[in-house]
Amino acid sequence: MSSLKLPEVRGRLTYDAPLGRQTWLGVGGAAEVLFKPADKQDLIEFVKNCPPDVPVTVLGVASNLIIRDGGIPGVTIRLGRDGAEIKTEGTTVMAGAAALDMNVALAAARASIAGLEYLSGIPGTIGGALRMNAGAYGRETKDVLMSAEVLFRDGTVRTMTAKEMHMTYRHNALPDNVIFLGCTLQGESGDPDVIAGKINEIKIKRAESQPIRAKTGGSTFANPEGHKAWQLIDAAGCRGLKVGAAQMSEMHANFMINTGGATAADLERLGEKVREKVYAHSGVMLRWEIKRVGVPLAQDTDIAAWMKQ
Repeated sequence: MSSLKLPEVRGRLTYDAPLGRQTWLGVGGAAEVLFKPADKQDLIEFVKNCPPDVPVTVLGVASNLIIRDGGIPGVTIRLGRDGAEIKTEGTTVMAGAAALDMNVALAAARASIAGLEYLSGIPGTIGGALRMNAGAYGRETKDVLMSAEVLFRDGTVRTMTAKEMHMTYRHNALPDNVIFLGCTLQGESGDPDVIAGKINEIKIKRAESQPIRAKTGGSTFANPEGHKAWQLIDAAGCRGLKVGAAQMSEMHANFMINTGGATAADLERLGEKVREKVYAHSGVMLRWEIKRVGVPLAQDTDIAAWMKQ
């Protein structure tokens, strides 16, 4: 049982909660404490009254995430159904942070709102899209973001624009411990059949080029300026590279997969090996796009060292 002193909540607190099987890569340890808030106000009150020295981590659907084998210290938060609401008005879409990107794209299509089709190609939630300025097929979240509702660690809530958050390629400059509550996205009027056709095209392209039926976490590394990450990985001879049961996909060199029984340490070591090989071959140091959270097991001293860099 955790020794953390936490405020009372209306939602659910679960101690030593397993998380690994809930991630798309299927690896990782437990949350010291898992908090599922009853609603937005329950979340805000918890964050406001939670001791500032208690680490807080927010999970979406864990599609682009490695949870280290030692688990996540402190409190891990998963939003409930009320955080997944989607509403449309004119050419704007209001979405909660827990709303799936695909569901937002489909809701926009039903409302004849174009410009958000790219979200159907991102396997995650709106909260994750805001955190990493997710993008695909020529668009990024900052391109369509009117404003985001952001909960800060002191319990204050602010409405912010992409400019105020300094969103750049696969990056948001806000502190890691802020929590995105939702956002308003701006689209444009469109023909629902044309919009649906674009979403279907994206679905076909993903199926043809990505290992979507494998245990994967999407793009492993961000594209360096002027380069494609997959091309650098391929040129360095890393397509299909393995560490334990972790492998860079043969189908798409920038996708990491769990072939069965991989640990988080296998995956992280594979990623670092790829970065080392790419740097040696091209002089380009790849930046992780997959987020890594938690702590390694005691024997994984190399990973503990990477965390300090």
